[in-house]
Amino acid sequence: MSLPLHWPRTLASRLSLIFLIGLILAQGLSFGAQYYERYQTAKSTMLGNLETDVSTSVAILDRLPAIERQAWLPKLIRPNYGYRLDEGQPGQPMDLASAPVSVSSIQEAIGQAYPLTFTDIPGPQKHYQAHLRLNDGSPLTIDVRPAMMPLSPWLPVVLLGQLVLLIGCTWLAVRIAVGPLTRLADAVETLDPNAHSVRLDEKGPTEVVHAAKAFNSMQDRIATYLKERMQLLAAISHDLQTPITRMKLRAEFMDDGIEKDKLWSDLSEMEHLVREGVAYARSIHGATEASCRISLDAFLDSLVFDYQDTGQDVQLSGKNASVIDTRPHALRRVLVNLVDNALKFGGAAQIQVLLADNGQLAIQVLDRGPGINEQELAEVLKPFYRVESSRNRETGGTGLGLAIAQQLAHAMGGSLTLSNRDGGGLCAELRLSHC
Repeated sequence: MSLPLHWPRTLASRLSLIFLIGLILAQGLSFGAQYYERYQTAKSTMLGNLETDVSTSVAILDRLPAIERQAWLPKLIRPNYGYRLDEGQPGQPMDLASAPVSVSSIQEAIGQAYPLTFTDIPGPQKHYQAHLRLNDGSPLTIDVRPAMMPLSPWLPVVLLGQLVLLIGCTWLAVRIAVGPLTRLADAVETLDPNAHSVRLDEKGPTEVVHAAKAFNSMQDRIATYLKERMQLLAAISHDLQTPITRMKLRAEFMDDGIEKDKLWSDLSEMEHLVREGVAYARSIHGATEASCRISLDAFLDSLVFDYQDTGQDVQLSGKNASVIDTRPHALRRVLVNLVDNALKFGGAAQIQVLLADNGQLAIQVLDRGPGINEQELAEVLKPFYRVESSRNRETGGTGLGLAIAQQLAHAMGGSLTLSNRDGGGLCAELRLSHC
């Protein structure tokens, strides 16, 4: 059973395969045509020489005294045929209808002057003999061993050199064709609206220049859209803060009662939602904060002490004296959001620092709360998504805390993932590169 052939997956391997097969087939056809033409030319020349040589050799032997003929045989021998002064070897009469072309040449050379008979000599190699008698009645046998024209010793070297040249040209062509696509793919994968965009060089062939200009233009449009969104949210926040403040002042003058409490709660909720929305918009541009080197242990100690001073159950473990290059305000906002969530749903939080397998630092915020369904672990990182089906902001919040944390994590060049703990609870893991 033959194995199925699989088409290569990468564009470079596909182009290389197509080019190599096409060039090798073209080179093979060219070599075959040249070799056939050379063979036909050499055969015509060889048969012409055979007629002249055989007629001359037989004439010489016929005119020599019988005693001198044996001495002349070595001078008349050729690579594919020679002469014998006897009846030759026993064999089968040759079928002239399927005889080699050299038989016709021998007949044309001496067949008019000397009666000829041909016999096939058995053996692994094609071998036949032509028999005749000289004018004095002495037998003469022309012993013929047909053979293909030998290849030149330099031909394999030339073919190998051509193959190397084909492979080199294919590699160069594929690299030129695939290189711009690879650079474009790398630029797309590293596209980060939070950081300074990496612009593609607008050089090379027309198609490459056009694609590079289109990509750079797309980056500029994305940056403009994000900036406009942040400005819009900031303007909304500014415009809403004033009426909300006025409404709170008016609520102060209302008589105490359930309606006043509900109104005050709604106004506080609106104010919190506006602030969180602006914080989320600003988190998209977290890269605007300058990076600096900080001691992670000292940074986390300060954060934990702030919580403990207010009576919150927050613990730190796993110190490793790491120094990281990061944006401290963004990092603090991420950890504060994660710790607040842990305190809200678990009543206590534990911060743990580990060294990940890929050389990154893993800062884990652990709690023993109810956890999150596996299907919702990725969804809760999206803005305005809350686990509670009641959509109650008292329990579910605004749905922006984890989204802000994830945006800032990406802005710092890190990643944020959530997972459920064995025995109950949630693990929020922030991974960062360290110096």
